[in-house]
This record gives sequence, C-alpha cells and structure tokens, in this order.
Amino acid sequence: MTILPVLPVVIPLTVAAVSLLAWRWRALQRWLGLAGTMALFGTVLWLFAVVWRDGVQVTQLGNWPAPFGITFVADLFSAIMLLLAGLMGVVVVLYSLASISPAHEAFGYYPLLQILLAGVCGAFLTGDIFNLYVWFEVMLIASFVLLALGGERPQLEGAVKYVTLNLISSTFFLTAVGILYGITGTLNLADLSRVLSSEPQPDLTLTVAMLFLVAFGIKAAVFPLFFWLPAAYHTPPVAVTALFSGLLTKVGVYASMRVFTLLFMPQGNSIRLLLLLIAGLTMVTGVLGAVAQNEFRRLLSFHIVSQIGYLLMGLGLFTPPALTGAIFFMAHVIVAKAALFLVSGITYRLTGTYELKKLGGLSHTYPGLALLFLLPAFSLAGIPPLSGFWAKLILIRAGLGAEHYVIVATALAVSILTLFSMTKIWTEVFWKEYPEQGPSPASSVPLWSVPVRLALFFPTAVLAACSVMMGLAVEPCLAVAQRAAEQLLHPAAYVQAVLGRLP
Repeated sequence: MTILPVLPVVIPLTVAAVSLLAWRWRALQRWLGLAGTMALFGTVLWLFAVVWRDGVQVTQLGNWPAPFGITFVADLFSAIMLLLAGLMGVVVVLYSLASISPAHEAFGYYPLLQILLAGVCGAFLTGDIFNLYVWFEVMLIASFVLLALGGERPQLEGAVKYVTLNLISSTFFLTAVGILYGITGTLNLADLSRVLSSEPQPDLTLTVAMLFLVAFGIKAAVFPLFFWLPAAYHTPPVAVTALFSGLLTKVGVYASMRVFTLLFMPQGNSIRLLLLLIAGLTMVTGVLGAVAQNEFRRLLSFHIVSQIGYLLMGLGLFTPPALTGAIFFMAHVIVAKAALFLVSGITYRLTGTYELKKLGGLSHTYPGLALLFLLPAFSLAGIPPLSGFWAKLILIRAGLGAEHYVIVATALAVSILTLFSMTKIWTEVFWKEYPEQGPSPASSVPLWSVPVRLALFFPTAVLAACSVMMGLAVEPCLAVAQRAAEQLLHPAAYVQAVLGRLP
C-alpha cells in the first residue's frame, strides 16, 4: 500500500488545523497557507509522475480490501485534475496575500481555503461513490462560508442561492446513491462497474443515471440549472471567485465523466444524446448571458457556464478524440478563466469599479495588464496558437467524425460570440479613452509597494504563460490527455488496480 494518493487530502487538512491553532497570528496563517499549497503542488506533481510511470495508484485505508474499505485511487485523469488543483491553490494564495482584507483573514479565510482544497482533492481521488458525496459536502460547506465571508448584502444573497441549489443537488445525489446501493449492494466505483456490466438492470440504472445527471449538473452549472452561478460568483473577493471558477464547477464535470464512463455509458445512445443536447444549450445560454453583461465579473461568470458546454460535448460524443479534447479543454479553461478573473481584480484595484462603461484607457497606462488580459481572452475565444484553439479544434473534429453536425455548428457559433464578448471587454476596459467624469486611472491609484505588485501580477502572469505554453507545446499535452482518455474509455486497468482482478 502506498500513502501517496492520500497525501493531497492530508496536507491541506493538516495545514487547516494548524492555521486554526494560529488563529490570532494572521501573518502566520498567510505563510502557512502558502507553504501548504506549495507542499500540495509538489505532492501532486510527484503523484502525477508516479501514475504516468507506473499506472493507477491505489490506497486501501486500514488495509481493508475493496470493495469493503475506503479506497483512494489516482489514475491519469485524476492526477491531471490534482495537478491543476495544486497549481490553482498556489496561484490563489499568492494573489490573496495582496488582495484579501484583514477582516476576511480574521474570519478564517486561509483555513477555509485549505479545507476547500482538501474537499476538491478528495473528490478527485475517492474510489467510492458515497465518499464522493462526502467530499462534495466538504466543498459545499467551505465554499458557502467563503462566499458569505464579509457579510455584505450581495454576498449573502449570492451565498443563499448557491447553498440552496447545491443542497438540492445533494438530495438528488444521496437518493441516487441509495438506489444504486439497493440495486448492486456495493458503493465502490470499480465494483459498481463490474456488477452493472455483468448484471444490468436497464430501467433502474437509467433512473439512477438521470438522478446523477441532475445532481452533477447543478454542481457543474449546466442548462437549465446554472442560474445560481452568475448570481453568486461575482460577489466574493476575486481570489475566491478565481478559485471557484477554476475548480468547483469542474469537480461536477469530473464527477460526471468519472461516473458515466465507469457505470452508465454502456446503457446506450440515449444518455449521450441527452448530454449533447444539454451541452449545446449550456453553451448558447451561457454565451448569450455573457454578451448581455456590462459588469466585468458577471460577464466572466456567464462564460464559466458557456465553457462547461464544451466539456459535456466531449463526454456526450464519447469517442477517444472527444474525451481527449474534453480533458485538454478542462486544463485550458481552468487556467484561462482563472487568469481573467485575476485580471478583473487588478482592474478593480486600479479603478475602483467593475462596470465596463466606467472603465477605459488601461492599455495606455498599464500595457502589461492589457497583455495579461489578451492572452487568456484570446485563448478562451479559440485564437491560434493558444490552448483554446487546439482544445476546440479537437472537439470540433471529433464532432465531425461522429457526424454530430448540430453540436459542431453550435460550438463554432458560441466561439464567435465568445470572441465578441472578449472584444467587448477589451474595447471598454483597455482601448477606449477613460471616461471624462472622474479621475484618470493613473492618478486615482496610490503607489503600491513592490511586494503587492508582485503578489498581484506574478500569479496572473503564471496562468497566462501556462495558457501560451499549452498552445505551443500542444503535442506532449495531447499525449497526456489521450492516455487519460484511453483509461476512461477502457476502465479495466482501473478496476483491476482497485479490486485486484479483471472486471
């Protein structure tokens, strides 16, 4: 037994506990948070290397054999997601050092951040469907408090909508888990895959699949269950929003991809067609909502919804190229979307507003910030040679290969509208002259210390650089995504690693 798959959960939980003991020393909490996320990133990097070299890694807690004990499993897909979670943790904590107020720190911001990371990592690693529910609840509790931290009216309104819809999701999730246990007598994902493939019960299985689709759909903010996201994500501090945009909805998509590839896709084409329909509607409604916005963070929040549609498109097509594209797109959108939110936070720090009509002229006064916006914005819109171009190209080619022309046309149209909305931000915030009423950006901003500038701009630059590097080094990135997709399509290695025998 190796303890390596457990460490990404143990590290943030330990750091959270130590930070709570250091409640009175906020400076110590900051450095504990940074050290903890760096340790987490180093650990998941190590885990990724081990999984790439040696295959699926499994830990049976207490040495109870599967399917009777608690199982932690790291295959290549979960290792990729852990790597992205570790990167986001480091970036967000660095940004938080210069952007989170002492009042938020006093309410336990850094311990809550660590608990959220533990929940995310636990969801990526668990090999048990009930423990997936448990880690979802850990994320829900931590994210709810982070949303409401500060107690401002918009935050509380957004947090109430967020927690209400997610509690409904939890109800569907737990109901599905109960029915699934009644059908199969097991909750271990690998064992569930074996039992459902050998003793199918189509009607009951389809019912459970629909319950999971609703539960994960709310978590992932898909059509028509997405309205809580743009109502909530623009209210907390930008560092929190960036972490949420990068990880929380993606955990819902990850759970969908994990559960449906292991358990439900052999049930037939009906689930796939439904996923494609939801994917198209999610793309369209998300991007139309973004086009209609005139507030920086609300516009970006609607784009979170829109980009989820591309991920569901890859799952719905359910071919090797489509799943490869979905995994690559997942990495791309986590990096690009978080970078854009961090840019919005710097813009607010410079001007004191998120309203696009009240902004302007930042390309002249802060050309570096303009570049940090352009790179992830063009990537999100799919401009070559950035990562978004390759991600969308792979998905579109997969759609054409599967002869699903409607979803391909939808994806192309949404990409054009995404470019339009990114151009809208560029024109309003960076290109046009600053509005005559009020002071100019340069004169309204106090001189910052070098550490503050570094803490704001360096994490943003890291994410923008990652987007560029993924586009320029697309072949090795696609090789990793392709291998992860093959493991999802052919889960025999996953099942054998967990159960010790072939399905």
